[in-house]
Parts: sequence; structure tokens; C-alpha cells
Amino acid sequence: MFREIGGRPERVLARHGRPYLTWLVPRLTSAEVVAWVAEDTEGRPVGSGGVWFQPSHPRPGTLALRTPYVLSMYTVPAARGRGIATAVVRAAVALSRKLGHGRVVLHASAMGRPVYERLGFRPTREMRLFLDPADRRRDDRNRAAEAARGGGRP
Repeated sequence: MFREIGGRPERVLARHGRPYLTWLVPRLTSAEVVAWVAEDTEGRPVGSGGVWFQPSHPRPGTLALRTPYVLSMYTVPAARGRGIATAVVRAAVALSRKLGHGRVVLHASAMGRPVYERLGFRPTREMRLFLDPADRRRDDRNRAAEAARGGGRP
């Protein structure tokens, strides 16, 4: 997923797996994260994604202390266009609704944005400040590449 999003050196991606699994496994065990894996007819994984019930703070109009956040969405290239991502997001939304949450949030890649928009997700006013200049440069490059592909914010 992160390779296709781009902007990170291979050495950084190669070291990402262990810390991610160290973070993910206890959260799957506690159901703080719920994930789905789609398989082809031979049982090979072709897509996945999850929802993390992130700690949150009460705000006017909602006392919820968790916010469902869709994460780690990926479909292998050969299986794209078959509705796998749509099915995973629908499952995440349905579970969030069943648990009484009033909204679901995510950060969309250029490739994922059309899927989320078709399902009713809307852009928000989120902003961020990069404290590390290297992170800012990477974000600038990613935004420029996305704009060049016609996929969003310049």
C-alpha cells in the first residue's frame, strides 16, 4: 500500500512491517481494530482493510470517546475494479453504525478517493503542520505528483 502511495524510500518501507504488526496485533486481539481480508477463489488474499476505533475526546453534540478510522485499505492490482475496497469500507461503516458511532473518518489516497466519495465520504477541513522538514518536502512532492495525475489538491 505505502509503496503505491509513494514518497517513502524503500529502506523505510522495509523497516515498517515489524512496528506495524507490534502495534496492530494487540489491537486486533482487543477489537480496537477490526479488519477484513478478501480472498480469490483459490484462497489467496487480494484485498484488505480495517477500522480502528481511535481514542477521541467528547465534543459538543457527541460524547463518544472513540472515532472509527478506516485504515490500511489495499487491493492487489489484478483484483482492482471488482468492488473489494467498496465491500471492506461498507463493512467498516456497517460495524461503526451498529456500534452507535455517528461518523467514520479516513485519509484518502488519490486512488482511494473515488471509492470513498461514491460511498458518501466528504472532504473535511483537516490541516497539518510538518515539524520535520523532510516530511514537509515529501508531502510537497506527493501533492505535486497527485496534482500532475489530475488527482486532487495541488
